[in-house]
Amino acid sequence: MPEIAGRRRTQPPPPRIVYEALTNPDRDPARPWLILHNDEQRPTIAEAVEPNLVVWTSIWPWRPDARIRFDIIGPTHGSTTLSWTLIVDEPVPDGETTVRMRKRVNELINANLRFTFGQ
Repeated sequence: MPEIAGRRRTQPPPPRIVYEALTNPDRDPARPWLILHNDEQRPTIAEAVEPNLVVWTSIWPWRPDARIRFDIIGPTHGSTTLSWTLIVDEPVPDGETTVRMRKRVNELINANLRFTFGQ
């Protein structure tokens, strides 16, 4: 499965908290962050290894093969390095679609999720 996009960025909380946020996005109803567009669907957990790995199914009904892999690295106490990788089956989407998908995942993770942690 080709990796078509990815990003790595630090998140303020420790890995355990980031893992919980990714596996249970509704855990804090006062701070929703997985706010999906009308043409998106809620992902399910395809794979999870606490506290270092989460793989989501696709958020795009028109691209059900897509997976978003989250690698969570950091000390027990302290900030986390969170990497996400967007993986799809062949055929790989065109450049414009890839950019749109990348920007959307980046918005959800490095904006919405990050803001719930006070950043």
